[in-house]
Amino acid sequence: MTDDRSLPRPGCLTGSPAGRALAAELEARWAQPHRRYHTTAHLRAVLAAIEPLAAQAADADAVRLAAWFHDAVYDGRPGGDEERSAQLAQSRLPACGLPAERVREVARLVRVTAGHSYEPGDMNAAVLCDADLAILAAPPGAYEAYRRAVREEYRHVPDAAFRAGRAGVLRGFLGKARLFGTPVGRDLWERRARENIAAELAGL
Repeated sequence: MTDDRSLPRPGCLTGSPAGRALAAELEARWAQPHRRYHTTAHLRAVLAAIEPLAAQAADADAVRLAAWFHDAVYDGRPGGDEERSAQLAQSRLPACGLPAERVREVARLVRVTAGHSYEPGDMNAAVLCDADLAILAAPPGAYEAYRRAVREEYRHVPDAAFRAGRAGVLRGFLGKARLFGTPVGRDLWERRARENIAAELAGL
C-alpha cells in the first residue's frame, strides 16, 4: 500500500493550519473506497508527470494545485465532477491565503480537465492535461491495469453501453492531430499513447 503522506504538497497546503487541514481533506477524498482509478495513486502520478513539463507552464504552482483538486470530487459523472471539484477549490483556497487571481486560475484549470480542451498557447492547461493523460502511454501491464480500473469505476454501466462509450472516447483521442499539448509531452508520450489506444480500441 502506498503512503499518502508522501504526496508532494504545494506550499499553500503546508504553510498554515487551514492549508494543512485542506490537504488532509483532499487526501481523504482521493482515498475514498469507491474509487478504482481516480485514487491517490493517480494523483501522485499526475503530480510526478507535471515535473518534466513544469518549465513550460506560466504558473507551475497553480498547475500543481489544480492537480490536487482536479478529481477531488469523484462520483463518476463526467463534467459534473470537474465542476464540483472547481467549486471546491473556489470555496476552500481563499482561507489558505491564496490570492483571488490564483484561485480563479486553479478553478479554471480544473474545469479544463473535463474535456482536455483549451486554447492554443494556454500552457498551464497544456501541462495539466498532458500530465493527466500521461497514463495513456503507460507500459502494457500498467495500461491494462488502468483500463480495468476505469471499467470498475463504471461497473454500474452495462457492458454494451460501456464499450460504445469507451470506443467513442478512444476514437476522439485518435482523431486529434496531437494528444499532448506540450513539446516535451509529445516527445515523452505521444507515440506510445497512440499505440495503446489503438490496441484497446481493437479489443472492444
